[in-house]
Amino acid sequence: MLTEPRAGRLAAWGNALLAGLVSPDDAVLAIVGEDAVHRVEGLPDEPGQVGLTLALGRLRTLGVSGLRVALPAPGHPLGLSGPPEFNARALEAEEAVVCYGAALGLVPDVYEAGPEGVRDEVVWHVLPVREAPPADVPSLGEAERELAEALRDATDVLTRLDVAGSGPVAEAAVDAYRARAERGREVLAPGYPSRAVRVLELAQRVGTLIAVATESGHGGAVSSSEMAARWEALRPVERTARRAQVAAYNSVVEERERGVR
Repeated sequence: MLTEPRAGRLAAWGNALLAGLVSPDDAVLAIVGEDAVHRVEGLPDEPGQVGLTLALGRLRTLGVSGLRVALPAPGHPLGLSGPPEFNARALEAEEAVVCYGAALGLVPDVYEAGPEGVRDEVVWHVLPVREAPPADVPSLGEAERELAEALRDATDVLTRLDVAGSGPVAEAAVDAYRARAERGREVLAPGYPSRAVRVLELAQRVGTLIAVATESGHGGAVSSSEMAARWEALRPVERTARRAQVAAYNSVVEERERGVR
């Protein structure tokens, strides 16, 4: 959770493009980010892979007016609505995009584009989805309230496990996130409410604290049993942070669905 998921970039900038707030070139540049290239496979009436610009245009003609994010984990189908095949692919990838206005979803496959260290190539597979409310996605207001409590819980757990005070390595990890957040103020793309930006940044900060606790190397040697105990203690906090991320990315579509936009 130290960086935004690819599904988040696709949904955020795809929503801005569908709303006419950015150009296709700017949207594709932001979605691809540091990857080598993104292509889309399985679009109706498209026999092979196509580029993102064409794919987003085709989705619009198919009736898509918005894009939602799903960030599922084992036992937690966050943002998914079925069918089982799509859910299984999304769970394997740990992320997906679900279209609003057409019963389609996109799941990424990531490939190394060359020797180790070379940028990745991404293929988004288009699959049918069930038109139903996404699972377990809170409103922005709910997510913000839950996150405030989750941040306190995470800090308490880290202190109890003697991780928060583990020294400059942990502090540097959080500082690095803050610097990245300042550079990435437009991660949600034009058109998103300021509250969504605030919720996403707080969710990613909570995710950073969890990463500090569950990655080896912070605060000295940690046994596998201690790592498992840390994860069990922080699992509810991690779930709250993921739910909040999805709420932030999906906020534009949710507001449109309620008639706010």
